[in-house]
Amino acid sequence: MTAIVVAWAMLALGFTMVTVRALGRRPQATVATGTPSILLLRPADAPTSLECACLAVPLSYAGVVEHVVLSPTPPVLPAGVRWVCSDPVTANRKVGHLLHGLAVVPPAGRVVVVIDADVVVDGALLSALAGPLADGAALVSAAPAPQPAAGLVPAAVRALLRHTHLSFDALDAMTVGAHAICGKAMALSPAAVDGLTAVADHLGEDLELAKWLHERGLAVALAGVAARVPQTPHAPIAPAVDRFTRWMQVLRAHRPGLYPTVPLLFTPSLPLLIAAVMLDTPAALAAVAALWAGRTLLAWRLAPLGALSWPLGEALLLAAFVRSLARRTVVWRGRRFRLARDGRMQPVAS
Repeated sequence: MTAIVVAWAMLALGFTMVTVRALGRRPQATVATGTPSILLLRPADAPTSLECACLAVPLSYAGVVEHVVLSPTPPVLPAGVRWVCSDPVTANRKVGHLLHGLAVVPPAGRVVVVIDADVVVDGALLSALAGPLADGAALVSAAPAPQPAAGLVPAAVRALLRHTHLSFDALDAMTVGAHAICGKAMALSPAAVDGLTAVADHLGEDLELAKWLHERGLAVALAGVAARVPQTPHAPIAPAVDRFTRWMQVLRAHRPGLYPTVPLLFTPSLPLLIAAVMLDTPAALAAVAALWAGRTLLAWRLAPLGALSWPLGEALLLAAFVRSLARRTVVWRGRRFRLARDGRMQPVAS
């Protein structure tokens, strides 16, 4: 048993150290040198008070931006933000909102930027998304950065997305093949806009769009500015576990070969620590201590502030993975679906 714990810990440590090295070798992100005109689309089914607050934040962008909110009913919006009625029938309602919005408000040569309603948008984020498009990228996405909020659950969500291997900075550095895309904030080239139709019935539209672009030899880039996502203080744990359980189900459907790597490489630290303490052998304890030191180094390399919180993030992801093992359907925007092997959404009668 000690040999298994040591081998597993060393494998996970090697994965971590390769990621740390890859992060140090990433080229510097491009920022827009000019101020291209932007069509900013914000899909939202039923905006919450927090989302309405994000939609009302001044953009502070030097160029021209048409800010369009796509939702079935009009939320309270500040002057200068346009509402377009959108109630799509596509399985993936977010993609449906975008397709409808682009039909009603054509880009007309502008850069198309798609940002979820719960993201704080400013000029720095818009410039960081638009910049790599000018250098030839077909799509640019920004890593999500949940903002600090009181409570254990917000801390765990922030730790997971900022201080573990599930950080999109780490995923981007380690990607082989189709690059990781986060759908929270994206800039789309005309080619990427064309790809939206092909992913309208997939739950993991960002994963499928990344695959669609990669198959056509089109480049994907990560913005140099993160997408700031406010969190609700003292949020309950159930919605957070549900959210990442759905992520695990999407991964299993879209990338079945990567699904087993979640416990093997992404979340082994806590199980290995428990096993090492139970074994109480010098070799097991030393191997797990080395793994924890490596994970702490990765967390600090990704974002120094709050780097010691990474075990919370791994614990949240491990709980979501375990829960996903028995889940065969997902509830998405009030409807239940079964996911086919390629991530296509098949409606399930209530």
